[in-house]
Amino acid sequence: MKAIVFAGCLGLLGTLLGTRVAISMLVRRGYGQLIRDDGPTSHHTKRGTPTMGGLVIIASVLFAYFASHLLTMTVPSASAMLVLFLFTGLGLVGFLDDFIKISKQRSLGLRSKAKMAGQAVVAIVFGLLSLQFPDERGITPASQFVSFLRDIPFLELPIVLVLIWVLLLVAAASNGVNLTDGLDGLATGACVMVFGAYTLMNIWQYNQSCAYTASAGPKCYEVRDPYDLAVVAVALAGACFGFLWWNASPAKIFMGDTGSLSLGGALAGLAIFTRTELLLLIIGGLFVIITMSLILQVGFFKLTKGRRLFRMSPLHHHFELLGWAEVTIVMRFWIIAGLFVAAGLGIFYAEWVAGS
Repeated sequence: MKAIVFAGCLGLLGTLLGTRVAISMLVRRGYGQLIRDDGPTSHHTKRGTPTMGGLVIIASVLFAYFASHLLTMTVPSASAMLVLFLFTGLGLVGFLDDFIKISKQRSLGLRSKAKMAGQAVVAIVFGLLSLQFPDERGITPASQFVSFLRDIPFLELPIVLVLIWVLLLVAAASNGVNLTDGLDGLATGACVMVFGAYTLMNIWQYNQSCAYTASAGPKCYEVRDPYDLAVVAVALAGACFGFLWWNASPAKIFMGDTGSLSLGGALAGLAIFTRTELLLLIIGGLFVIITMSLILQVGFFKLTKGRRLFRMSPLHHHFELLGWAEVTIVMRFWIIAGLFVAAGLGIFYAEWVAGS
């Protein structure tokens, strides 16, 4: 458990202390956020707030993970390295998007096709590598089965469909967090809860792993490297928690696409490797609701030839235009996120109790 404690503390300290330095550097360079003119007018006061804070989150997570292994003299695992690859790769795509916005002083960064292409390349490479690196029992980081609480036996996919499935999960999770990152601290606080949940789930899977015959029960988990995945998850939770100090309303810095895409990618990677892909719809329920609000808005607009279902999408902006205070929206959405996380953890644990 030492590596988990070290990773969580170092991740938190990395962003808590490092973000202050980053704010000063970004302000000196003039790397401020651009605000959409068609958005809520209250957001215009945020114009110029430093962005690309996701760089601090990425650096802190990587530092926390590798430092924890150095302190405990343990070797990094294939599963953790692949999640970090996905996390960093999508962060690079987000960084390019943010940098283009800032350098060209426009609210649009990468073109949508270029952005999706970058996400697709990282996701496909991740998917291909995830089916490699079997351990001594032949378990690879990812499997060819669709999973809910563990692999579903009758839903085995051929390699091509596995890659498409991985691509869909990565795109959905990364864009879901990206859409949620529209109010001060909203996505960051939700990510703290979700990554905290995955920390607990990975520790539980490690304690009930089929790799350890002494603790293996009738419903043990066939997951590669659950302990090291817990190290990654707690580093992510700690880094988000430390960043929230500076990102809470009124935000001194935004994570930008650099942070939101990378965090969404890490979330998808953890879901794939813990065999809880469909459970992610529940644990990340807030991200699902906010993403669906945009899909429904666009669909309703096209079907009704110009009418709107919400005053503005994603959903949090709808409540802003209804007159809700930003802090009120964020707090209530955090409560919703927490309820979804609690429900997901309850379902996860109840399945094990029922089968043990």
